[in-house]
Amino acid sequence: MADTSLENDGQGMIVNPKPTADNQDWDGDDADRADRLRFEEEQAMIREQSEARAAKAAAEAKKSAEEKTAADKGAGKPDAPKEASA
Repeated sequence: MADTSLENDGQGMIVNPKPTADNQDWDGDDADRADRLRFEEEQAMIREQSEARAAKAAAEAKKSAEEKTAADKGAGKPDAPKEASA
């Protein structure tokens, strides 16, 4: 079996860590602003596309409802008996 020792053999240790002062990502730097702007633009584009899809679906539903109503009126129930004048 392997020799078990209480000593750390160095595996998994960070050998040369950066000082915390150099390793901080400050909020508001140019990259963060660019990321935020890109995200907002993508969200706006997605919102516009979903609104356009919803408007198109509503227009198609309205058109099909109008066509059905027109077809019902145009048919006029031809099997109905005509009234005879006396």
